[in-house]
Amino acid sequence: MRVGDTPYRTLWVAADGRAVEIIDQTRLPFEFVVETLETLEDAARAIRTMQVRGAPLIGVTAAYGLCLALGQDASDAALTRARDLLFETRPTAVNLRFALDVMVETLRDVPPADRLPLAYARAAALADEDVALCRAIGEHGVSLLEAVHARGGDPVNVLTHCNAGWLATIDWGTALAPIYVAHERGIPVHVWVDETRPRNQGASLTAWELGEHGVPHTVIADNAGGHLMQRGRVDLCITGTDRTTATGDVCNKIGTYLKALAARDNGVPFWVALPYSTIDWSVEDGREIPIEERGPDELSRVTGRTDDGRIEGVSILPPASAVANPAFDVTPARLVTGLVTERGLCDASREGLAGLYPEGPGAVPSASA
Repeated sequence: MRVGDTPYRTLWVAADGRAVEIIDQTRLPFEFVVETLETLEDAARAIRTMQVRGAPLIGVTAAYGLCLALGQDASDAALTRARDLLFETRPTAVNLRFALDVMVETLRDVPPADRLPLAYARAAALADEDVALCRAIGEHGVSLLEAVHARGGDPVNVLTHCNAGWLATIDWGTALAPIYVAHERGIPVHVWVDETRPRNQGASLTAWELGEHGVPHTVIADNAGGHLMQRGRVDLCITGTDRTTATGDVCNKIGTYLKALAARDNGVPFWVALPYSTIDWSVEDGREIPIEERGPDELSRVTGRTDDGRIEGVSILPPASAVANPAFDVTPARLVTGLVTERGLCDASREGLAGLYPEGPGAVPSASA
């Protein structure tokens, strides 16, 4: 995707062939800053503090975190320590576990002296695969926008929540991939961008990347979505997901469930976009998914740019008020119109997923399958 006139991925190996460079998402939308990760601890911090975020990107960052660790110590004990440290950084997104498992499986039986180049090659393959998966999600999902446009929807109005664009992946995104493909094909599209409190990933990230890529959009308060649906100003909703159960429940940024309820009440299709690596075949019921509880500062403080250009954080709550900050909620499959995957569209159900992934749990399919 573009930043100005320059195409970027969200993560790439530095010129020295060892360090990893990322776009520091905590500095957006006010500053575009490239951060260099040189150690395992740098990678873990980047995931934990959300310099990188979004389930697919977290997974690839963790894969490269293992590479950075092996550059210092390629022993079995070091590999296990690095895997465990990275696994603990974020508990909800299943892509983190997936990527670490792939890396460990690749390296486990390889002599320590031979691990490092193989690790970098496998991490690069995961990154390239993510790009292919997301592009395929876009190619399948664009049919939803084309159908609305064919009925006279001009522009096609899509509501999304949080950030599931290219900043959440290596490129293209999940929920935004169909929007980018539609824009590429000349289909007029307009995106309602939920601000997505408390971290404002919609207002700060989705709006920024859509603007950089030239896609028309409007930022709205989180509570405005239902009103817009009532007034017929939303054609469809598309969100991403951090973990999807074998039965089609989806766990996504807090507030997704409320959007799905409003969509159901107003007859607005509610679609969820994801690659296969986000499916947790071991979980049947979304209520079993661990929900990350993040720190109170995300809710009690906001960061913005002052009129004189300074970037400042300010407190917005009474000092004595308690704060609860669950980062995700679960939308049951019954509220999801369908899933958009790299293999096509399906019902949010065990049968729907099995139809696209007949190889069953534990399989690692390819985007072209």
